[in-house]
Amino acid sequence: MRKIIQFMHVSLDGFVADPNGGLDWISYDKDLENHADNVIQNKIDVAIYGRVTYQLMESYWPTVPSNPSSSEHDLNHAHWVEHVSKIVVSRSLETAEWNNTTLIRDNILEEISSLKKQPGKDMMIFGSPRLSYILMQLGLIDEIQITLNPVLLGNGIPMYKDIEDKRKLKLLSSKTFDSGVVALHYQCL
Repeated sequence: MRKIIQFMHVSLDGFVADPNGGLDWISYDKDLENHADNVIQNKIDVAIYGRVTYQLMESYWPTVPSNPSSSEHDLNHAHWVEHVSKIVVSRSLETAEWNNTTLIRDNILEEISSLKKQPGKDMMIFGSPRLSYILMQLGLIDEIQITLNPVLLGNGIPMYKDIEDKRKLKLLSSKTFDSGVVALHYQCL
């Protein structure tokens, strides 16, 4: 069965975005680029987003190929994200027009459970904290990959909230980068 892996950048005090949704605090450098590439390379064939993250990605990544200042890394990721299958979970969106995108509006448990049973590589939730709350509550997240950034935000959007039942995790790997970022990979038990 395919796994759902959550990939999230998080501050040391547990926030995934500042109070305005900003991400300028992430220590994104070549090491983190390489780590993110290794996380998805040849392992992921479905990207899962909540509405907010989906709309941010849809408005940004298709513009990268025509931007002369785009890095090789950004160009490669833009190509990947353009062609990968994408799922957006939203009750408010009427349609999802980005290439290879399927919209799930209702029956999240049934729809995502069905996707997990289909053949293919693993699926990854990128960002999308509100969707991650829901999928964790439904027991659909199999692994968590976070990059713990050496910053305290004090306030913002928490990685998780309203978790009703304790979930034990098993550390699968950890790596510390020169920037002070720590990559952690957990299995949900």
